[in-house]
Amino acid sequence: MTTRHLKTYTGQTGYVYQYYFVGKRAALEGDPEAPSTEYVFDVTSDRKTTFAVSVFLQPRALEEWAATRGRSLSEPEQYAAVKLRLMQAFDEIPNMLHEGRRLRLDTEMLLALLESIGVD
Repeated sequence: MTTRHLKTYTGQTGYVYQYYFVGKRAALEGDPEAPSTEYVFDVTSDRKTTFAVSVFLQPRALEEWAATRGRSLSEPEQYAAVKLRLMQAFDEIPNMLHEGRRLRLDTEMLLALLESIGVD
């Protein structure tokens, strides 16, 4: 049996989100974000409706990080960036259910998010 760690985040939009990490996979063939790694979270803001939010980490972002830093991002660092992108969406998107279910993590955003927590 898988234990889910339900986490809570209060967004700047005023919503209090509860979420947990479901898993990651290669973006499905034919998906507009492919090729990417898709991280999936289950999210609720009302404890009644749960919906999936996908964060797509682009391989080009990882390649450019490695080229500029001289090292690859570790798996935990990649997950940290993805989670920061999710929280950024909680802060900025007023209606996650209808407008925030597919989030992209590109090079520029990856660099800025990781810099914000001191990862170099």
